[in-house]
Amino acid sequence: MADTPEGTVGGLHNAPPALAKAIRIIDGISILSGKAVGWMILPMVFSLVYEVFARYLFNAPTIWASDISQILYGMFFMLGSAYALQRQQHIRTDFLYGKWSVRTRGLVDAALYIVFYFPALIVFLWFGIEYAHRSILFNERIVTSAWMPIIWPLKLAIPVSTLLLLVQGVSELAKSLHGAITGVSLFEEVAGSET
Repeated sequence: MADTPEGTVGGLHNAPPALAKAIRIIDGISILSGKAVGWMILPMVFSLVYEVFARYLFNAPTIWASDISQILYGMFFMLGSAYALQRQQHIRTDFLYGKWSVRTRGLVDAALYIVFYFPALIVFLWFGIEYAHRSILFNERIVTSAWMPIIWPLKLAIPVSTLLLLVQGVSELAKSLHGAITGVSLFEEVAGSET
């Protein structure tokens, strides 16, 4: 990698084979889970469309459509976060970040992953597991709804999405460390465009 120019962008072909393989596996998990979760948009949209037709065309509003769409949206939002991280779609201050060299980006990213990201998510995972476990144990329901649907699937999405974020964080940390050490980015230029 010594002959690779500083600031090179272009993907995993610039990484050692073992590192590239590990990153591909982890990124593959996030891509697969993100695409699977993407299908949740269909029942969410169906419930909203059904509610609109039932309410305004037949004057027969439902008691379940709003709850279903909110639960599915919450799950969609949480469970898709690792995919968004893998596709580099999370918010960052690009007006600064975009001007930094690959090494500087790698150093800053790696430091932030180690100091803030992993510790915070480990704590969140711990509490999320307890929160979801209690909800499942008591078959918790939404008491503010006339329909009173079960809420534990949404609460179970908290530790699952946190675990997916932790796993994807390992890939992101490896990419950041590689960039900090070599000055070569392993982030694909097309990240964010995959659907």
